[in-house]
Amino acid sequence: MIANKKTAPPKPRDDERLAKRVAELIPCSRREAELYIEGGWVTVNGQVVEEPMFRVSNHKVEIDKDASLMELSDVTLLLNKPPGFDAMALPGEAGKHVKPAHQLLLVGAHAAEDTSGTRVLKRHFSKLEATVPLETGASGLVIFTQDWRVARKLIEDAAVMEQEFIVEVEGEVAPENIKRLNQTLSNDGKPLPSVKVSLNSDNEKTSKLRFAVKGSHPGLIAYLCERVGLQIVSMKRLRVGRVAMTQLAPGKWRYLMDHE
Repeated sequence: MIANKKTAPPKPRDDERLAKRVAELIPCSRREAELYIEGGWVTVNGQVVEEPMFRVSNHKVEIDKDASLMELSDVTLLLNKPPGFDAMALPGEAGKHVKPAHQLLLVGAHAAEDTSGTRVLKRHFSKLEATVPLETGASGLVIFTQDWRVARKLIEDAAVMEQEFIVEVEGEVAPENIKRLNQTLSNDGKPLPSVKVSLNSDNEKTSKLRFAVKGSHPGLIAYLCERVGLQIVSMKRLRVGRVAMTQLAPGKWRYLMDHE
């Protein structure tokens, strides 16, 4: 009598890049496979993996049934920067005296109120450029973008794009000081950018002024306030052009909406 032969266990699959496995499963080109992975459409043993170089062997690799390459567009992020962070510094410039605002752009800091519908992906946090400077000591809206068209518009329109600030100063502000702030001033004979200033609120200790400035640059508002004897307590940027910070909490970010 011949004994029954046992079925041999499956041979372990060789280790390979996730992109190669996805290209076999769909099938598609290797580059398309990388885009599916970067788009968050691929899971390995039930967990989303966004790195095409991830190594797999006998792992269970699945592609979402709704997978599409149409959503892989460049994004723009809006951050409510707290005071003390450098808006323009790159992550690699972090040090004892420099805290890049870029390092606040984390998955966990995504605002729950974001209604853009954009899925948060790791690729959204690379190659981001900040193009509109903001004082390190100020808080408020900072724009980071991967889209060269957005970056070009912000740079080219910088001289005419209006920015809105709320500036808190010590004490009460006399009407004549507000009038002087609204007048065209000059610095060493050169005219300064157009400024519109109004009183937002006041109390016995401080007053809040609303500044609308075209062609603003770091230090301008501090210079204008100093010219009329006002001491700044805090400064917050609310808007750049038509893009407003809305209800973002300090340290939180959201995606730029299509209509913006």
